[in-house]
Amino acid sequence: MQVFRASFAQLWRGNLLVLFVTGLLYWCSMASLLPTLPLYLDGVGATKLQIGIVMGGFALGLLLCRPFLGRLADERGRKIVLLIGTLAAVIAPLGYLVVKSIPVLLVLRAFHGISLAAFSTGFTTLVADLAPPQKRGEIIGNMSLVNPIGMTIGPALGGYLQAEFGNQILFLIAAEFALVALLGTLQIINPPVPPQPQSSPKDHRFWQILVGPKVRAPALVLLLIGLAYGTLSTFVPLFMKSTGVDLNAGLFYSVGAISSFSVRVFATRASDRWGRGLFITFSLVAYTLAMVLLWQANSAMSFLFAALLEGSGGGTLIAMIASVMAERSQPRERGRVFALCIAGFDVGIAIAGPVLGFVAEQVGYRYMFASAAILTLLALLIFLTQSSKDLPSSLRFALGRGQDTYALNKRGVRS
Repeated sequence: MQVFRASFAQLWRGNLLVLFVTGLLYWCSMASLLPTLPLYLDGVGATKLQIGIVMGGFALGLLLCRPFLGRLADERGRKIVLLIGTLAAVIAPLGYLVVKSIPVLLVLRAFHGISLAAFSTGFTTLVADLAPPQKRGEIIGNMSLVNPIGMTIGPALGGYLQAEFGNQILFLIAAEFALVALLGTLQIINPPVPPQPQSSPKDHRFWQILVGPKVRAPALVLLLIGLAYGTLSTFVPLFMKSTGVDLNAGLFYSVGAISSFSVRVFATRASDRWGRGLFITFSLVAYTLAMVLLWQANSAMSFLFAALLEGSGGGTLIAMIASVMAERSQPRERGRVFALCIAGFDVGIAIAGPVLGFVAEQVGYRYMFASAAILTLLALLIFLTQSSKDLPSSLRFALGRGQDTYALNKRGVRS
């Protein structure tokens, strides 16, 4: 055990710094395409439904590959999964340079989704391995700041590059960011995993983990939030364009990322004391209010305020659920547990484009966001009532008044 602790201290100083820089570059690459790809697809003649299908195709790669990548992270180490993620992030933008066909763009977008499945699984699992239990929420939260910082820089940069220099330069810069992230990943060392009892074969089955009580409710919450997020990430630029609001869509995503950064710094540290459930509840309330505001949005200020709320909710939710899953799993199964739980988010994103794109075709963008608000409200109700073993303990956990009954190491919360 002393040898493990000494190795851990050394890896802490080296790996986390490299991981942070690598993650920041990776998310700058990914986020630079968030407000620009829908406009690129619109420019090559795609319909609303086709735009939704192609953008949703991103999650097909996520969904199909995440179980395998989670198992690979547990069996072969986190680094190989990070390498797969960054390499795919280099290749995909180069493909966008030459592809104009909608069916081929769908395939390429699904391939790009493999990148996020691999990188997010490897990154979150590795950080959870390195974080001591008493500071796990704070450290996972601080390291996950690469996402909102990258989401602050990337969309603004992507929108600027597309407007000033065109799509070719945009895609080349996105590939270059990912290439530097790939070079950084090569420097990472897999940490030693302390010995754990061998799991039974039953524990390794996909459905046994996914429908088990410790994963089921968080995965369902992420499914519904994934639907809302997929709607937001795909259709906000086009909604702004249809309303005639004079606002760069990249600014919407940047404001959301700044909000995510600001709230996450406080929430992740406070959750180590007050409990994860309270902050998950806060995030779901904020997400619901953001969707309601988008439903009513008709000015630049209302769009930006919605971004503020969405960033507060989204930034807190992923970090908190990652912490909850870390506390509900052993290191040897953590990659699979993370991958399967986040698969709910992937499914939501995958079906958001075609399903809510169809809604947009029938009733318009505005009422599409009203539908998204109903979904996020349902996610809140599920978490309040299904997050623990019974209704009373679920409510106590969700309101910061009780422990997570599924956590392997029980933690104190406010009395």
